[in-house]
Amino acid sequence: MTTWLAAQPPILQALIGTLFTWGVTALGAATIFMVKEFDRRIMDIMLGFAAGVMIAASYWSLLAPAITMSENLGMIPWLPPAVGFLCGALFLRVADMMIPHLHLYTEIEHAEGRKTRLKKTILLVFAITLHNIPEGLAVGVAFGAAAAGLPSATIGAAIALAIGIGLQNFPEGAAVSFPIRREGFSRAKAFFYGQLSGVVEPIAGVVGAVAALTAQYVLPYALAFAAGAMIYVVVEEAIPESQTGGHQDAATMGTILGFVVMMTLDVALG
Repeated sequence: MTTWLAAQPPILQALIGTLFTWGVTALGAATIFMVKEFDRRIMDIMLGFAAGVMIAASYWSLLAPAITMSENLGMIPWLPPAVGFLCGALFLRVADMMIPHLHLYTEIEHAEGRKTRLKKTILLVFAITLHNIPEGLAVGVAFGAAAAGLPSATIGAAIALAIGIGLQNFPEGAAVSFPIRREGFSRAKAFFYGQLSGVVEPIAGVVGAVAALTAQYVLPYALAFAAGAMIYVVVEEAIPESQTGGHQDAATMGTILGFVVMMTLDVALG
């Protein structure tokens, strides 16, 4: 599989990788057809797991290669990663302020972003979609960086990142479909909205790959940008949501497990 994927054009690699992550989002949303309700404890563990994956991916798959690339390209090793990381977090902060959305387990009167009359269903989808923008960018940039031929970025590492992002997308799909089902929608509509939150990932993945291929000097900034955006999501949403259901210890262990899984994937495949 790795050999076949490596033979494809980098933009197609990014598209395939992010179609996979979207597919796992849809798989998570499809659990609405299998069980009546997700136990809150299980959901908190899965959200913690997702946070752990994103933290590990931000360093091993994005920041560490960005630092090495900066050094290899004759830049100040810490400067492009620092600038890119801050810009990624700032991008998500601005998006958070501008796009109306609703966090899980939150009443509609506490919706964030611009004031709107959109229904709770759409606001929930927007919230997870905000998660998925940096995730798609990260996968796309990783494949683009591997295509650039720099030793710090490999096709194996890009595949590991896509697998890790896919794994943590499973609870995100469920996290949208089940609340929507509770709002009185049919299972089919709940599934549709659940998988819809992942549609942005292939788009963001292609954009990320194109940006990474534009110039080698952009790569350290692009990798760190994706890392900063993902860490923003972890701190602002993923970890807080996993800790509010009364299962803090279980959610924390989920975070630890997610971190170890993503670290292992990156080291083993990268």
